Amino acid sequence: MKRLLLASAAVAMVATAASAQDTTNVGIILGFTGPLESITPHMAAGAELAFKEVSDSGKLLGGTKLNPIRADSTCIDAAAATAAAERLITSENVAAIVGADCSGVTIAIANNVAVPNGVVMISPSATSPALSTINDNGLFFRTSPSDARQGEVFAQVLKERGISEVAVTYTNNDYGKGLADAFVSAFTAAGGKVLANEPHEDGKGDYSAEVGALAASGAEHLMVFGYVDQGGRGIIQGALDQGAFESFFLGDGMWGQSLIDAIGPELDGKVVGIVPGSDSPNTARFVEAAKAAGFDGTSSYTGESYDAAALIALAMQKSGSTDRAGIAAAIMEVANAPGEQINVGELAKGLEIVAGGGDVDYVGVTGVELIGAGEAAGSYREYKIEGGTVETVGFR
Repeated sequence: MKRLLLASAAVAMVATAASAQDTTNVGIILGFTGPLESITPHMAAGAELAFKEVSDSGKLLGGTKLNPIRADSTCIDAAAATAAAERLITSENVAAIVGADCSGVTIAIANNVAVPNGVVMISPSATSPALSTINDNGLFFRTSPSDARQGEVFAQVLKERGISEVAVTYTNNDYGKGLADAFVSAFTAAGGKVLANEPHEDGKGDYSAEVGALAASGAEHLMVFGYVDQGGRGIIQGALDQGAFESFFLGDGMWGQSLIDAIGPELDGKVVGIVPGSDSPNTARFVEAAKAAGFDGTSSYTGESYDAAALIALAMQKSGSTDRAGIAAAIMEVANAPGEQINVGELAKGLEIVAGGGDVDYVGVTGVELIGAGEAAGSYREYKIEGGTVETVGFR
């Protein structure tokens, strides 16, 4: 009887919310310009795919539609990102935000706009360990794992390959410094030696001086923790021009088809990288759904973007409204067990279960499991470049 009453109450709240508002704005703030501009359109499309799936089902809050509104974080300009987020929150009155993408602008938006206004942010790609400790009032979540984990995975990759000495270059911001620190800590703890650890600035036309300094360390292998459309790519091109380094190991910000398109066959056999990903059946389902929708589901952080949007919609249903505070309170409830598992393409099913008073455990593309303060446990795909294409080595 108690469960029946709860279910009836939930349905009543859903009907009330839907009658009060038939369309709800949701924000997507990513770097449509800047050092990740080649991958962010696919990320946005991933989030929009989930929002469309929810709207088309007609099952969110009795028929509420979600209207995604894009904004440009630039990835690197905190002032511009903050202004864009301010527009989303105050002018567009978004209920929640997917984003941002790069860690520095994500911290700025959270501190200056989202948290003061009580708006949930779920980032699909901001990975700096610094985000684990920001004062977010329970409003910041992410579907990509922290770089603390990525650093450990890279240390393992190198150990298995018998590599004990490396040089490190990183983009000079919160993301790059955080990932470099995480890697150096894990690698040295495992007995490795870092012969050089130097930042690089984005936006330069020539990186020969930086490459020369790194090569002077005597290292044969270079870790590149930068951006695929910016300085990271410039460092690799400069190293290839100088004949420096036997191989390159690339952080998650360096994965993108634009790297292969720009440099070409010179990368063959010299590049190993990792990027969040898994080999679950849900990943294959998502890639097929993305193809049907006209975007590349294998591109970086597209699955994480779908998952971020899905969590927002399920949290709305769980809270019984599009109220910002209610969404925040419900995220962890729909993300983790107990509850019926919800996979890719099953958002309508999840919405029905929640509307009926049941519990869901959202799995999604990336096997969502939020730990700690909204952190993603996460898994990684290891890849190499051979014959001008990316080949998967395995998953960790």
